Amino acid sequence: MRDVIFVVLPQVEILDLAGPLQSFCEVNRGRERYRVRTCASTKRVESSQGITLCDLEPLPAAAGDALVIVPGTPYDATLQIDREVIRWLRNAARGSAQIASVCTGAFALGEAGLLDGRKCTTHWSRTNELARRFPKARVLTDRLFVVDGVITSAGIASGIDMALALIEQNEGPLVAAEIAREMVVYLRRDSAHEQSSVYLDFRTHLHPGVHRVQDAIVQHPEQRTSIDELSSLAGMSARNLTRAFRRATGISIHAFATRVRLELARSLLHDPSLSIDAVAQRCGFTTARQFRRLWRDAHQVSPRGS
Repeated sequence: MRDVIFVVLPQVEILDLAGPLQSFCEVNRGRERYRVRTCASTKRVESSQGITLCDLEPLPAAAGDALVIVPGTPYDATLQIDREVIRWLRNAARGSAQIASVCTGAFALGEAGLLDGRKCTTHWSRTNELARRFPKARVLTDRLFVVDGVITSAGIASGIDMALALIEQNEGPLVAAEIAREMVVYLRRDSAHEQSSVYLDFRTHLHPGVHRVQDAIVQHPEQRTSIDELSSLAGMSARNLTRAFRRATGISIHAFATRVRLELARSLLHDPSLSIDAVAQRCGFTTARQFRRLWRDAHQVSPRGS
């Protein structure tokens, strides 16, 4: 079980902490994947909102391979970050820990020397200060989060975006989409994200019947489920489902199912032991010929083309 360590600084911004914290705790519902820990150099920390956080753990002697997240604080508090915390972050980064920050938590990473030569970001109102205080950092604006050795996010709600991206990286897009739906948030991917995902990009709606239909297609892409069976899952007529699905997602049920099958095929094609016929069958295409045609339409190359 991997540790997720939140390093709580004095005057921590509650949402910077609570958003990512909730995201990882949601992953643990029904599956113990992470040990989520809130740590600080003192046992009690008063937040910027006046809420006192109690019974915080001390910073562990070693971070190991933990994911370490530093939530933000008001800017003035970044001018007096505990040197013990700075040393701890520096040592954690020297090991195998993954270091991330939310909002002005980036200044703690900067004090530890973890932004030198790296692309990074922080809250839009503090990017100039970040660049001034850490001239070796490559500060970017207009980004939700930036991944370059360390992960930095723009702050407030973007801390949730960063957490969901990390969950997607570690647990897969299906789990990330599930957590986003559970938290009733839109899953916003960073503008520099290398690849979109059908599992995420058509799930930013709140229609429970359409979600049930999408779940059925994603979980069993090899099945040719009829519109009547899908409408029964959604609890509405076939005509109403067809309209509701397009209204919620912007595409048809057939187009969504095709994209799901093509995305599954993308991963299966990495296995050289599987023939094109085998990939087509596992993904629910009627024939290998149909698979090749749809793949070429989507990617302008053959399934195993360069």
